[in-house]
Amino acid sequence: MSSGTVRLDIVGSVARVTFDRPEARNAMTWAMYEQLEAACDRIAAEPALRCAILRGAGGKAFVAGTDIAQFTAFTGAEDGIRYEDAMEPILSKLAGLPVPTLAVVEGWAVGGGLALASLCDLRIATDDARFGLPIARTLGNCLSMRNVARLNALLGPARIKRIVMLAEMLGAEELKACGYLADVASRETLDEKVSALVEKILSHAPLTLRVTKQALLRLEGEMPADRDLIETCYGSNDFKLGVAGFGTKTVPDWTGS
Repeated sequence: MSSGTVRLDIVGSVARVTFDRPEARNAMTWAMYEQLEAACDRIAAEPALRCAILRGAGGKAFVAGTDIAQFTAFTGAEDGIRYEDAMEPILSKLAGLPVPTLAVVEGWAVGGGLALASLCDLRIATDDARFGLPIARTLGNCLSMRNVARLNALLGPARIKRIVMLAEMLGAEELKACGYLADVASRETLDEKVSALVEKILSHAPLTLRVTKQALLRLEGEMPADRDLIETCYGSNDFKLGVAGFGTKTVPDWTGS
């Protein structure tokens, strides 16, 4: 299986970022995260850009989280801390891009894929799309405090508890009704609706959009400490069981230790 790639294509005033690893539902490898960071740097440095579209290749998923194989070398809590510390600058660059960002979700947006879609300013999805965070069922890891805050601002605590505690997958219509999605489309009309959203963005005052994004980011402020929470999960026997069992499709016998 390939290590995947994150492609950046710029046409006129629109940047297109494609997560290209369809054989693994675009699950992110370390190399792909590095390429995403490079793409964000390039977009931020291009003053002529007015919009960025993020989309998964293959039509089956936006991003199906971080590839679990990336966690097999983890031996303890410090590995989890290093992972979250390495991810945050990349995620912050995506969240802080000076142009409006649009996530186009076909199929699954799970785990890290849900986080990436949630970092975008707007989201549109196919009517069969599903969004979730089944980490309590699969790996036994956790989110950083900042990622919890980001999801809480968009989904609210009740939905976060459902997608974590019950491992529910939320449908597109529900997420449109709560404002998480800007629109829902059939597979046949998706590209047309994406184009309409992009045209609307391009027709608006770019400085107004840019400073509004920055104002909202400034409202996030400082996050409470979360090192102890990350250490609890990534340093646990349960996390080791989750990673080991994921590849063999073995349901972990969680111990709470």
